[in-house]
Amino acid sequence: MDLDIINEEKQEKALLIAVDTGDYDAEVSMAELGELAKTAGAEVVGEMIQKRPTIEAAAFVGKGRLEEIAEFCENNDVDLIIADGELTPVQVRNIEDRTDTRVVDRTTLILDIFAGRARSKEGKLQVELAQLKYSLPRLTGKGTSLSRLGGGIGTRGPGETKLESDKRHIRRKIQYIKEELADVEKRRNMQHSRRKKNGVQVVAIVGYTNAGKSTLMNRLTDAGVLQEDKLFATLDPTARKLYLPDGQQIMIVDTVGFISRLPHQLVDAFRSTLEEATFADVILNVCDASSDECHNHIRTTNEILEGLFDDGIIPVPVINVFNKCDIAQTAEDKIYFYGSGSPCVKISAKTGEGVDELLLAIQNALPQTRKRVKLLIPFDKGSVAAKIRQDGVVHSEEYTENGLVIEATAEISYLDTIKDYII
Repeated sequence: MDLDIINEEKQEKALLIAVDTGDYDAEVSMAELGELAKTAGAEVVGEMIQKRPTIEAAAFVGKGRLEEIAEFCENNDVDLIIADGELTPVQVRNIEDRTDTRVVDRTTLILDIFAGRARSKEGKLQVELAQLKYSLPRLTGKGTSLSRLGGGIGTRGPGETKLESDKRHIRRKIQYIKEELADVEKRRNMQHSRRKKNGVQVVAIVGYTNAGKSTLMNRLTDAGVLQEDKLFATLDPTARKLYLPDGQQIMIVDTVGFISRLPHQLVDAFRSTLEEATFADVILNVCDASSDECHNHIRTTNEILEGLFDDGIIPVPVINVFNKCDIAQTAEDKIYFYGSGSPCVKISAKTGEGVDELLLAIQNALPQTRKRVKLLIPFDKGSVAAKIRQDGVVHSEEYTENGLVIEATAEISYLDTIKDYII
Protein backbone atom coordinates (compact mmCIF):
# COMPACT_ATOMS: atom_id res chain seq x y z
CA MET A 1 0.00 0.00 0.00
CA ASP A 2 1.73 3.16 -1.19
CA LEU A 3 0.39 6.41 0.17
CA ASP A 4 2.39 8.36 -2.43
CA ILE A 5 1.78 11.62 -0.58
CA ILE A 6 4.73 13.40 -2.18
CA ASN A 7 4.81 13.77 -5.95
CA GLU A 8 8.30 12.70 -7.03
CA GLU A 9 8.01 14.29 -10.49
CA LYS A 10 7.94 17.81 -9.07
CA GLN A 11 8.89 19.22 -5.70
CA GLU A 12 5.65 20.06 -4.00
CA LYS A 13 5.30 23.24 -1.98
CA ALA A 14 4.32 22.43 1.57
CA LEU A 15 2.89 24.53 4.40
CA LEU A 16 3.53 23.21 7.92
CA ILE A 17 0.90 23.85 10.58
CA ALA A 18 0.92 23.07 14.30
CA VAL A 19 -1.01 23.73 17.49
CA ASP A 20 1.05 24.56 20.59
CA THR A 21 -0.85 23.26 23.61
CA GLY A 22 2.22 23.30 25.85
CA ASP A 23 2.52 19.49 25.92
CA TYR A 24 5.88 19.59 24.11
CA ASP A 25 8.25 22.11 22.52
CA ALA A 26 6.29 23.08 19.41
CA GLU A 27 9.19 24.99 17.84
CA VAL A 28 11.53 21.99 18.05
CA SER A 29 8.83 19.64 16.81
CA MET A 30 8.09 21.97 13.89
CA ALA A 31 11.77 22.05 12.92
CA GLU A 32 11.76 18.28 12.97
CA LEU A 33 8.61 18.20 10.82
CA GLY A 34 10.40 20.45 8.34
CA GLU A 35 13.26 17.94 8.10
CA LEU A 36 10.75 15.14 7.59
CA ALA A 37 9.05 17.11 4.80
CA LYS A 38 12.38 17.73 3.06
CA THR A 39 13.28 14.06 3.41
CA ALA A 40 9.99 13.18 1.70
CA GLY A 41 10.87 15.54 -1.16
CA ALA A 42 8.76 18.60 -0.37
CA GLU A 43 9.80 22.26 -0.36
CA VAL A 44 8.69 23.97 2.84
CA VAL A 45 7.35 27.42 1.92
CA GLY A 46 5.78 28.38 5.24
CA GLU A 47 5.09 27.48 8.86
CA MET A 48 2.19 28.42 11.12
CA ILE A 49 1.95 27.63 14.84
CA GLN A 50 -1.18 28.52 16.80
CA LYS A 51 -1.19 28.61 20.60
CA ARG A 52 -4.35 27.05 21.98
CA PRO A 53 -5.25 25.22 25.19
CA THR A 54 -6.56 22.27 23.15
CA ILE A 55 -6.72 21.00 19.57
CA GLU A 56 -9.80 22.26 17.67
CA ALA A 57 -11.95 19.17 17.11
CA ALA A 58 -13.45 20.39 13.83
CA ALA A 59 -10.37 21.58 11.93
CA PHE A 60 -7.26 21.09 14.16
CA VAL A 61 -6.72 24.88 14.25
CA GLY A 62 -9.15 27.66 15.12
CA LYS A 63 -11.51 29.20 12.57
CA GLY A 64 -9.47 32.41 12.24
CA ARG A 65 -6.21 30.59 11.71
CA LEU A 66 -7.87 28.31 9.16
CA GLU A 67 -8.79 31.41 7.14
CA GLU A 68 -5.15 32.55 7.28
CA ILE A 69 -4.02 29.12 6.10
CA ALA A 70 -6.47 29.21 3.19
CA GLU A 71 -5.25 32.67 2.17
CA PHE A 72 -1.59 31.64 2.41
CA CYS A 73 -2.19 28.54 0.28
CA GLU A 74 -3.92 30.58 -2.40
CA ASN A 75 -1.24 33.28 -2.51
CA ASN A 76 1.72 30.90 -2.50
CA ASP A 77 0.48 28.05 -4.71
CA VAL A 78 0.77 25.55 -1.85
CA ASP A 79 0.33 21.93 -2.96
CA LEU A 80 0.31 20.24 0.44
CA ILE A 81 -0.51 21.07 4.06
CA ILE A 82 1.32 18.99 6.68
CA ALA A 83 -0.03 19.02 10.23
CA ASP A 84 2.29 18.37 13.16
CA GLY A 85 0.00 15.87 14.84
CA GLU A 86 -2.50 13.14 14.08
CA LEU A 87 -5.60 14.34 12.27
CA THR A 88 -9.06 12.80 12.30
CA PRO A 89 -10.90 12.20 9.00
CA VAL A 90 -13.22 15.10 9.89
CA GLN A 91 -10.30 17.47 10.44
CA VAL A 92 -8.69 16.47 7.15
CA ARG A 93 -11.95 16.97 5.25
CA ASN A 94 -12.68 20.35 6.82
CA ILE A 95 -9.19 21.72 6.17
CA GLU A 96 -9.19 20.44 2.59
CA ASP A 97 -12.68 21.84 1.91
CA ARG A 98 -11.71 25.29 3.14
CA THR A 99 -8.21 25.50 1.63
CA ASP A 100 -8.72 23.43 -1.52
CA THR A 101 -5.33 21.87 -0.70
CA ARG A 102 -4.35 18.30 0.06
CA VAL A 103 -3.71 17.60 3.76
CA VAL A 104 -1.60 14.96 5.51
CA ASP A 105 -0.51 14.62 9.13
CA ARG A 106 2.80 13.83 10.80
CA THR A 107 2.18 10.09 10.99
CA THR A 108 1.17 9.81 7.33
CA LEU A 109 4.31 11.72 6.36
CA ILE A 110 6.57 9.41 8.37
CA LEU A 111 4.82 6.35 6.93
CA ASP A 112 5.41 7.69 3.43
CA ILE A 113 9.13 8.12 4.15
CA PHE A 114 9.32 4.62 5.60
CA ALA A 115 7.57 3.20 2.52
CA GLY A 116 10.26 4.70 0.31
CA ARG A 117 13.16 3.57 2.51
CA ALA A 118 12.27 -0.07 3.24
CA ARG A 119 14.33 -2.50 1.17
CA SER A 120 13.97 -5.94 2.75
CA LYS A 121 10.80 -8.01 2.56
CA GLU A 122 10.34 -7.64 6.31
CA GLY A 123 10.77 -3.88 6.18
CA LYS A 124 8.19 -3.54 3.43
CA LEU A 125 5.73 -5.75 5.31
CA GLN A 126 6.20 -3.73 8.50
CA VAL A 127 5.58 -0.45 6.69
CA GLU A 128 2.48 -1.79 4.96
CA LEU A 129 1.14 -3.11 8.26
CA ALA A 130 1.59 0.30 9.89
CA GLN A 131 -0.09 2.02 6.94
CA LEU A 132 -3.07 -0.34 6.99
CA LYS A 133 -3.53 -0.04 10.77
CA TYR A 134 -3.43 3.73 10.50
CA SER A 135 -5.81 3.95 7.55
CA LEU A 136 -8.44 1.48 8.85
CA PRO A 137 -10.16 3.75 11.40
CA ARG A 138 -9.82 6.67 8.98
CA LEU A 139 -11.84 5.16 6.14
CA THR A 140 -14.95 7.21 5.51
CA GLY A 141 -17.85 6.39 3.24
CA LYS A 142 -19.89 8.68 1.03
CA GLY A 143 -23.37 7.55 1.93
CA THR A 144 -25.58 5.42 -0.30
CA SER A 145 -23.43 6.12 -3.36
CA LEU A 146 -21.05 3.44 -2.16
CA SER A 147 -23.74 0.79 -1.58
CA ARG A 148 -23.83 -2.24 -3.84
CA LEU A 149 -26.40 -4.98 -4.31
CA GLY A 150 -25.47 -8.59 -3.77
CA GLY A 151 -26.09 -11.27 -6.36
CA GLY A 152 -27.74 -14.62 -5.80
CA ILE A 153 -30.10 -16.12 -3.24
CA GLY A 154 -29.75 -14.73 0.23
CA THR A 155 -28.00 -11.54 -0.86
CA ARG A 156 -30.99 -9.36 -1.77
CA GLY A 157 -31.35 -6.02 -0.08
CA PRO A 158 -29.06 -3.03 0.26
CA GLY A 159 -26.10 -5.39 0.54
CA GLU A 160 -22.68 -4.57 1.88
CA THR A 161 -21.50 -1.02 1.50
CA LYS A 162 -18.22 -0.30 -0.26
CA LEU A 163 -16.89 1.10 3.02
CA GLU A 164 -17.60 -2.15 4.87
CA SER A 165 -16.05 -4.15 2.04
CA ASP A 166 -12.90 -2.01 2.14
CA LYS A 167 -12.59 -2.40 5.89
CA ARG A 168 -13.04 -6.16 5.64
CA HIS A 169 -10.38 -6.33 2.92
CA ILE A 170 -7.94 -4.29 5.03
CA ARG A 171 -8.53 -6.50 8.08
CA ARG A 172 -7.80 -9.60 5.99
CA LYS A 173 -4.64 -7.98 4.65
CA ILE A 174 -3.52 -7.02 8.19
CA GLN A 175 -4.00 -10.61 9.35
CA TYR A 176 -2.03 -11.94 6.38
CA ILE A 177 0.88 -9.56 7.01
CA LYS A 178 0.93 -10.44 10.72
CA GLU A 179 1.25 -14.11 9.80
CA GLU A 180 4.08 -13.32 7.37
CA LEU A 181 5.91 -11.28 10.01
CA ALA A 182 5.42 -14.05 12.57
CA ASP A 183 7.33 -16.40 10.26
CA VAL A 184 10.10 -13.80 9.90
CA GLU A 185 10.24 -13.41 13.67
CA LYS A 186 10.60 -17.18 14.10
CA ARG A 187 13.60 -17.16 11.79
CA ARG A 188 15.11 -14.23 13.67
CA ASN A 189 14.64 -15.96 17.01
CA MET A 190 16.40 -19.01 15.59
CA GLN A 191 19.30 -16.77 14.56
CA HIS A 192 19.45 -15.30 18.05
CA SER A 193 19.43 -18.82 19.55
CA ARG A 194 22.29 -19.90 17.29
CA ARG A 195 24.30 -16.79 18.22
CA LYS A 196 23.77 -17.47 21.91
CA LYS A 197 24.66 -21.16 21.53
CA ASN A 198 27.85 -20.25 19.67
CA GLY A 199 28.74 -17.67 22.30
CA VAL A 200 28.50 -14.73 19.88
CA GLN A 201 28.20 -11.44 21.74
CA VAL A 202 26.09 -8.70 20.15
CA VAL A 203 26.34 -4.91 20.29
CA ALA A 204 23.32 -2.94 19.03
CA ILE A 205 23.56 0.60 17.66
CA VAL A 206 20.45 2.63 18.49
CA GLY A 207 19.72 6.32 18.56
CA TYR A 208 17.93 9.24 17.08
CA THR A 209 17.56 9.27 13.32
CA ASN A 210 20.32 11.14 11.48
CA ALA A 211 22.68 10.91 14.47
CA GLY A 212 25.30 9.11 12.38
CA LYS A 213 24.57 5.46 13.19
CA SER A 214 25.15 4.25 9.63
CA THR A 215 28.37 6.29 9.38
CA LEU A 216 29.58 4.71 12.62
CA MET A 217 28.64 1.24 11.34
CA ASN A 218 30.65 1.84 8.18
CA ARG A 219 33.58 3.25 10.15
CA LEU A 220 33.73 0.18 12.40
CA THR A 221 33.07 -2.57 9.85
CA ASP A 222 33.16 -1.21 6.27
CA ALA A 223 29.55 -2.39 6.09
CA GLY A 224 28.66 -0.28 3.07
CA VAL A 225 25.44 0.98 4.69
CA LEU A 226 23.72 3.92 2.96
CA GLN A 227 24.77 7.25 4.48
CA GLU A 228 22.59 10.30 3.83
CA ASP A 229 21.94 13.56 5.61
CA LYS A 230 18.26 12.68 5.78
CA LEU A 231 15.95 11.30 8.42
CA PHE A 232 15.42 7.52 8.28
CA ALA A 233 18.07 7.02 5.56
CA THR A 234 18.17 3.32 6.51
CA LEU A 235 15.39 1.19 7.95
CA ASP A 236 16.45 -2.42 7.68
CA PRO A 237 18.81 -3.73 10.39
CA THR A 238 22.35 -4.56 9.29
CA ALA A 239 24.58 -7.04 11.15
CA ARG A 240 28.36 -7.26 10.67
CA LYS A 241 31.36 -8.82 12.38
CA LEU A 242 33.59 -6.55 14.46
CA TYR A 243 36.97 -7.28 16.04
CA LEU A 244 37.74 -5.63 19.37
CA PRO A 245 41.26 -4.58 20.47
CA ASP A 246 41.74 -7.87 22.38
CA GLY A 247 40.98 -9.81 19.20
CA GLN A 248 37.50 -10.85 20.27
CA GLN A 249 35.02 -11.18 17.42
CA ILE A 250 31.54 -9.82 18.11
CA MET A 251 28.43 -9.00 16.09
CA ILE A 252 27.35 -5.37 15.73
CA VAL A 253 23.81 -4.54 14.60
CA ASP A 254 22.49 -1.23 13.25
CA THR A 255 18.78 -0.56 13.90
CA VAL A 256 16.12 1.84 12.65
CA GLY A 257 16.43 5.41 13.93
CA PHE A 258 14.11 6.92 16.52
CA ILE A 259 12.32 10.23 16.52
CA SER A 260 10.41 12.21 19.14
CA ARG A 261 6.70 11.39 19.24
CA LEU A 262 7.34 8.33 17.10
CA PRO A 263 3.85 7.12 16.09
CA HIS A 264 2.87 4.06 18.10
CA GLN A 265 1.86 2.32 14.87
CA LEU A 266 5.51 2.40 13.84
CA VAL A 267 6.78 1.26 17.22
CA ASP A 268 4.36 -1.68 17.05
CA ALA A 269 5.08 -2.53 13.42
CA PHE A 270 8.85 -2.27 13.79
CA ARG A 271 8.90 -3.94 17.19
CA SER A 272 10.59 -7.07 15.83
CA THR A 273 13.32 -4.92 14.26
CA LEU A 274 13.71 -2.76 17.36
CA GLU A 275 13.90 -5.90 19.48
CA GLU A 276 17.35 -6.53 18.02
CA ALA A 277 18.41 -4.25 20.86
CA THR A 278 16.78 -6.52 23.46
CA PHE A 279 19.03 -9.42 22.41
CA ALA A 280 22.20 -7.32 22.65
CA ASP A 281 24.89 -7.65 25.29
CA VAL A 282 25.74 -3.93 25.00
CA ILE A 283 23.74 -1.03 23.52
CA LEU A 284 25.32 2.03 21.91
CA ASN A 285 22.99 5.05 22.23
CA VAL A 286 24.32 7.33 19.49
CA CYS A 287 23.38 11.01 19.56
CA ASP A 288 24.34 14.09 17.57
CA ALA A 289 26.56 16.14 19.89
CA SER A 290 26.23 19.15 17.57
CA SER A 291 22.45 19.32 18.14
CA ASP A 292 20.96 21.52 20.83
CA GLU A 293 18.45 18.71 21.40
CA CYS A 294 21.18 16.18 22.11
CA HIS A 295 20.01 15.27 25.61
CA ASN A 296 16.36 15.12 24.59
CA HIS A 297 17.36 12.70 21.84
CA ILE A 298 19.13 10.46 24.37
CA ARG A 299 16.08 10.56 26.61
CA THR A 300 13.71 9.77 23.73
CA THR A 301 15.81 6.77 22.71
CA ASN A 302 16.01 5.48 26.27
CA GLU A 303 12.24 5.79 26.71
CA ILE A 304 11.57 3.78 23.54
CA LEU A 305 14.14 1.18 24.59
CA GLU A 306 12.61 0.86 28.05
CA GLY A 307 9.24 0.22 26.40
CA LEU A 308 10.69 -2.84 24.64
CA PHE A 309 11.43 -4.60 27.93
CA ASP A 310 8.65 -6.11 30.02
CA ASP A 311 9.67 -4.44 33.29
CA GLY A 312 10.70 -1.15 31.64
CA ILE A 313 14.32 -1.56 32.74
CA ILE A 314 17.20 -1.93 30.28
CA PRO A 315 19.11 -4.95 31.65
CA VAL A 316 22.34 -4.53 29.67
CA PRO A 317 25.06 -1.84 29.69
CA VAL A 318 24.30 1.28 27.64
CA ILE A 319 27.14 3.43 26.29
CA ASN A 320 26.15 6.97 25.32
CA VAL A 321 28.06 7.84 22.15
CA PHE A 322 28.31 11.59 21.48
CA ASN A 323 28.94 11.66 17.72
CA LYS A 324 29.92 14.55 15.41
CA CYS A 325 32.33 15.96 17.99
CA ASP A 326 34.38 17.33 15.08
CA ILE A 327 31.68 19.98 14.54
CA ALA A 328 30.40 20.18 18.12
CA GLN A 329 32.39 22.78 20.05
CA THR A 330 30.68 21.99 23.35
CA ALA A 331 30.67 18.17 23.25
CA GLU A 332 32.60 17.95 26.54
CA ASP A 333 30.11 20.26 28.24
CA LYS A 334 27.21 18.16 26.98
CA ILE A 335 28.75 14.96 28.28
CA TYR A 336 29.37 16.61 31.65
CA PHE A 337 25.87 18.05 31.72
CA TYR A 338 24.32 14.70 30.91
CA GLY A 339 25.60 13.33 34.21
CA SER A 340 24.49 9.77 33.51
CA GLY A 341 25.76 6.71 35.31
CA SER A 342 26.25 5.16 31.88
CA PRO A 343 29.66 5.44 30.19
CA CYS A 344 29.95 8.35 27.74
CA VAL A 345 32.32 8.42 24.76
CA LYS A 346 33.00 11.37 22.46
CA ILE A 347 33.67 10.43 18.82
CA SER A 348 33.48 11.51 15.21
CA ALA A 349 32.32 8.64 13.03
CA LYS A 350 33.24 10.76 10.01
CA THR A 351 36.90 11.38 10.92
CA GLY A 352 37.49 8.37 13.17
CA GLU A 353 38.32 10.47 16.23
CA GLY A 354 37.53 8.63 19.46
CA VAL A 355 36.69 5.32 17.76
CA ASP A 356 39.56 3.49 19.53
CA GLU A 357 38.22 4.71 22.88
CA LEU A 358 34.75 3.51 21.87
CA LEU A 359 36.06 0.03 21.04
CA LEU A 360 37.75 -0.15 24.44
CA ALA A 361 34.53 0.97 26.13
CA ILE A 362 32.62 -1.77 24.31
CA GLN A 363 35.27 -4.32 25.28
CA ASN A 364 35.07 -3.29 28.94
CA ALA A 365 31.26 -3.29 28.97
CA LEU A 366 30.85 -6.77 27.48
CA PRO A 367 30.53 -9.74 29.84
CA GLN A 368 34.04 -11.04 30.47
CA THR A 369 34.58 -14.08 28.25
CA ARG A 370 38.33 -13.70 27.54
CA LYS A 371 41.44 -13.50 29.65
CA ARG A 372 45.13 -12.77 29.01
CA VAL A 373 47.32 -15.59 30.24
CA LYS A 374 50.78 -17.11 29.90
CA LEU A 375 50.91 -20.80 28.92
CA LEU A 376 53.60 -23.46 28.78
CA ILE A 377 52.42 -25.94 26.17
CA PRO A 378 54.29 -29.25 25.71
CA PHE A 379 55.59 -29.88 22.22
CA ASP A 380 53.33 -32.93 21.83
CA LYS A 381 50.24 -30.72 22.39
CA GLY A 382 50.51 -28.80 19.14
CA SER A 383 46.71 -28.85 18.69
CA VAL A 384 46.36 -26.68 21.82
CA ALA A 385 48.74 -24.07 20.44
CA ALA A 386 46.96 -24.19 17.07
CA LYS A 387 43.57 -23.53 18.69
CA ILE A 388 45.00 -20.64 20.70
CA ARG A 389 46.34 -19.11 17.49
CA GLN A 390 43.07 -19.67 15.65
CA ASP A 391 40.55 -18.48 18.25
CA GLY A 392 42.62 -16.17 20.45
CA VAL A 393 45.13 -13.37 20.13
CA VAL A 394 48.80 -14.35 20.52
CA HIS A 395 50.94 -11.59 22.00
CA SER A 396 54.24 -13.50 22.13
CA GLU A 397 55.67 -16.97 21.50
CA GLU A 398 58.94 -18.47 22.68
CA TYR A 399 60.29 -21.99 22.19
CA THR A 400 62.04 -23.31 25.30
CA GLU A 401 63.50 -26.68 26.23
CA ASN A 402 60.34 -27.48 28.22
CA GLY A 403 57.83 -26.49 25.56
CA LEU A 404 56.23 -23.54 23.83
CA VAL A 405 55.64 -20.47 26.02
CA ILE A 406 52.72 -18.44 24.68
CA GLU A 407 51.29 -15.22 26.06
CA ALA A 408 47.79 -14.85 24.62
CA THR A 409 44.22 -13.66 25.14
CA ALA A 410 41.88 -16.64 24.91
CA GLU A 411 38.33 -17.72 25.70
CA ILE A 412 37.84 -18.34 29.42
CA SER A 413 35.79 -21.44 28.64
CA TYR A 414 38.75 -22.94 26.76
CA LEU A 415 41.21 -21.97 29.49
CA ASP A 416 39.27 -24.19 31.89
CA THR A 417 40.07 -27.08 29.54
CA ILE A 418 43.82 -26.35 29.43
CA LYS A 419 44.26 -24.96 32.94
CA ASP A 420 47.17 -27.40 33.59
CA TYR A 421 49.28 -25.43 31.06
CA ILE A 422 48.72 -22.00 32.62
CA ILE A 423 51.86 -20.59 34.23
